[in-house]
Amino acid sequence: MPKPGFFRLLGVILYDLLLLIAVLFVATAIVLPFNAGKAFTGQQYFFPFYLLLVSFIFYGWFWTHGGQTLGLRAWKVKVLTTDRKPINWKQALIRFTASIFSWSFLGLGFLWVLVDKNQQSWHDHLSKTALFFDNHNK
Repeated sequence: MPKPGFFRLLGVILYDLLLLIAVLFVATAIVLPFNAGKAFTGQQYFFPFYLLLVSFIFYGWFWTHGGQTLGLRAWKVKVLTTDRKPINWKQALIRFTASIFSWSFLGLGFLWVLVDKNQQSWHDHLSKTALFFDNHNK
């Protein structure tokens, strides 16, 4: 059965990135009053960890509740386990963390779908998840 291709994956990433940026703006607005309304500095390590946590909750919630972020839904794709079951929070954490490493190596973890026989990225392999077409939204 065919899997979503590379360009569809890029579309999903772009959609979700735009939504995540908006979520991070709101998350920043929530904690900004606790910093006297001033910008956070590089010495305030809480802030980047807070944004990372918000990002994980954003992706983790959607992945564990229906398997689709807005970008995945728009492109008719789902994140499921390799045996097509909903993923759990542990898999979501592994997928999220591994995707950071996939980006950290010049995006090679994402580009891996172009050479992998199952069209899986590094974070798919590590979390035992995969992207599938959503047959219910056709």
